[in-house]
Amino acid sequence: MNTDKSTLKELRIGEKTAQIPIIQGGMGVGISRSRLAGAVAREGGVGVISTAQIGYDEEGFEQDQARCNRMAIEKHVKKAKEIAGGRGLVGVNIMVALKHYEEHVRESVKAGADVIISGAGLPMDLPKLVSEESGTKIAPIVSSRRAANLILKMWAHRYDRTADFIVIEGPKAGGHLGFSREQLADINALDFDEEICRIIECKKEYEEKFDRKIPVIVAGGVFDRADIDHVMELGADGVQIASRFVATEECDASEAYKRAYIEAETSDIQIVQSPVGMPGRALRNEFIRHLEAGREPIRKCYNCLEKCDPRKVPYCITKALIEAVKGNLDKGLIFCGANVGRIHEMTTVHELMQELAY
Repeated sequence: MNTDKSTLKELRIGEKTAQIPIIQGGMGVGISRSRLAGAVAREGGVGVISTAQIGYDEEGFEQDQARCNRMAIEKHVKKAKEIAGGRGLVGVNIMVALKHYEEHVRESVKAGADVIISGAGLPMDLPKLVSEESGTKIAPIVSSRRAANLILKMWAHRYDRTADFIVIEGPKAGGHLGFSREQLADINALDFDEEICRIIECKKEYEEKFDRKIPVIVAGGVFDRADIDHVMELGADGVQIASRFVATEECDASEAYKRAYIEAETSDIQIVQSPVGMPGRALRNEFIRHLEAGREPIRKCYNCLEKCDPRKVPYCITKALIEAVKGNLDKGLIFCGANVGRIHEMTTVHELMQELAY
């Protein structure tokens, strides 16, 4: 592997440019909003806001989540752009599994998001919701060549359109994962480098068809510059990093949430089942231990997931994530990446971006 640590090249997504090819991964509920995303963009990267229950602290949220989330999307995208001061890009991460997915997409475009990254399901209809004239770039999150080809083929056939870029999320990512529990049981046995190369090869057909470059961003387990250099050698154009940005002063989470990351050991990580229907990686805490003893009764539905039946799911993921972001950790779900045990101190976005990029 080339160990020459030269400055990373800029990331070009169509006519849009990020000076540093680092995307800060979207983290909900409320972990990555305008403060973090704006700070990352100001450093020349791509700051990403998660729209999942983004308006959890807006007045009236308990009565009307949909309205508060729409308001918060506009507010946080615009605020992040103000913080960025014209540098980098500001985007949003929107889960396909959301009940109000289309609303979130349309509101993000209206607010002026530079990019929309969409996963936790296959975003088959994303091009229908985001016109090329809007200037907002669109990207699916995929974890396999099969998923990448399915989306690119469908977008080309149905909308005569292709992805502006692709995010490949590996098995070491945090939050919801596109892998089975069996695959995640021994993540080191998965040769994901080969899958990355297969996805890069797959997208070349669509680059030729649409006469444009489709940048590939690799996510999941990217921790330091050595990891960045490694995936760049595989053919990636950039990386997406999430967990490391939690332990920054600018992260929108509570101080207690950040301390949980800093104090975590690798042995604290556990794979949990999310009401979204996917496995998720989280820190084992009192909340998870409580769930092992029995189902957490759901007394209120927050209308977040399209396919959630409050009578059957083991817990309310909205309530669990809101408790966590507020700092009530014993009552909350703390999603994390596989390398959280390597995070030992608080830093700033500027210091972290300097460490990774230069």
